[in-house]
Amino acid sequence: MHCLNHTHCAGTAIEQAEQVCLARGARLTPIRKAVLAEIWSGHEATKAYDLISRLSTAGNVIKPPTIYRALEFLLAHGLIHRIESLNAFIGCDHPDIAHQAILMICDTCGAINEQSNEALNQLITQISDQQAFKTTHQSIELHGICQRCQAG
Repeated sequence: MHCLNHTHCAGTAIEQAEQVCLARGARLTPIRKAVLAEIWSGHEATKAYDLISRLSTAGNVIKPPTIYRALEFLLAHGLIHRIESLNAFIGCDHPDIAHQAILMICDTCGAINEQSNEALNQLITQISDQQAFKTTHQSIELHGICQRCQAG
């Protein structure tokens, strides 16, 4: 996603997250909110240790377990996606809708575009069912060059 006003996107993401958590009876704590806002701050893949350095201050160094617990919560509630190939995270564009994301990752500029395709998800479920395979996690990542980079 290309955006010129990351503060607006982060604010919208926080509002959506608060609504999702309220509807699910979950608590969006200040650290979870800060982690989510930081992930949304630039629309790029964000690694856990980058979050630690960005959110820590001279008087308050945030420990890795704190960040990882916040990330686990955000993942569990569909507020972010894990980018397996980069060992990083990105904000979810549709946290209020259950879906399997297709992440298109530009190897030139690092932009990540989230898409969802119900027909593809149904096909994957059908194939899994035919093989009596119980899927516990699904990640679809496509690496290539985005339209903007192709245009030069």
